[in-house]
Amino acid sequence: MFIGTPEGMPERQGGQAAATGTPHADGPRLLADIGGTNARFALESAPGVIGAIRIYSCTDFPGIVEAIQRFYADTDVDAGQPVLHAAVAIANPIDGDLVAMTNHDWRFSIEATRNALGLRTLKVVNDFAALAQAVPALDVRQRRQFGGGHAQSDGVMAVLGAGTGLGVAGLVRADARWIALSSEGGHASFSPLDAREDAILAYARAKWGHVSFERVASGPGIELIHTVLAQGRAAAQPTDTAAIVQRAAEGDALALEAIDVFCGILGSFAGNVAITFGAQGGVYVGGGVVPKLGERFYASAFRERFEQKGRFDQYLANIPTYVITADNPAFIGASEILTAALAGGGRSAAV
Repeated sequence: MFIGTPEGMPERQGGQAAATGTPHADGPRLLADIGGTNARFALESAPGVIGAIRIYSCTDFPGIVEAIQRFYADTDVDAGQPVLHAAVAIANPIDGDLVAMTNHDWRFSIEATRNALGLRTLKVVNDFAALAQAVPALDVRQRRQFGGGHAQSDGVMAVLGAGTGLGVAGLVRADARWIALSSEGGHASFSPLDAREDAILAYARAKWGHVSFERVASGPGIELIHTVLAQGRAAAQPTDTAAIVQRAAEGDALALEAIDVFCGILGSFAGNVAITFGAQGGVYVGGGVVPKLGERFYASAFRERFEQKGRFDQYLANIPTYVITADNPAFIGASEILTAALAGGGRSAAV
């Protein structure tokens, strides 16, 4: 199912290249951002000029090749200069040639995919590594600070976000470059802070044994939290995450409580990430869930729980937190990573 055609995205501000309008000499480049639910594709025709954005449901295709071929057909790629270089940001660890998605059933060989699509270069990276790589290129219109703190200009940055899963990455300065560090931190063990969260952990442990933060601080996690909070409430009805978010916007007490618990857990997790990375350059929140919560997120316990680390309260209070408000920012990071790979002469690579 074709979901939508966004109008494009702002030209990048800063980063390795500003939008020049001069077409790439070797043709347009394919950029992809693939999560457990949706696959987003775009073409970069010139440095910083990203358009032809399409979003598809992953369940409508047996694999990544078929989804890309559909994108090519919808954008008349074959009618113009062929695509020779591509970067795919995907919600998965990348370790070798085989990619087997954690939150979807796609499995593919990077090299076989490159050959099937006739590409010279296929760079496949973790989606949050790509998102982290985009952060230095964001301007003040593409991020919103909330809470206190002041970023150190060369300090390590951390990026996290809730969607179908829970992504994490870091960003470190090396000479004149920023380098993204992939992470699977979302699978760290969940640790509750109060009786409600104890109940959530007990319910989730009965289902899965090991309970990661991703199980509760993600889109599906909101549904799980709601289910636990609804126990013993006769009027409560099973519902999905989108409906819970909608009911919260309408003032439903149970839905509001579920969202507040989710935001608190996400805040605790973000504080853990900040301490782990030493992220004195700031913590950036992306992903598909938080933007849908609107002002409710900014009024939530996220920042309070972010700072609630005992002897390290003041350390966290000094670290700023931001919500990434740019549309499709992973495309910016994927473009940066692909450009660096091409400058190094690489053919097919994964990090």
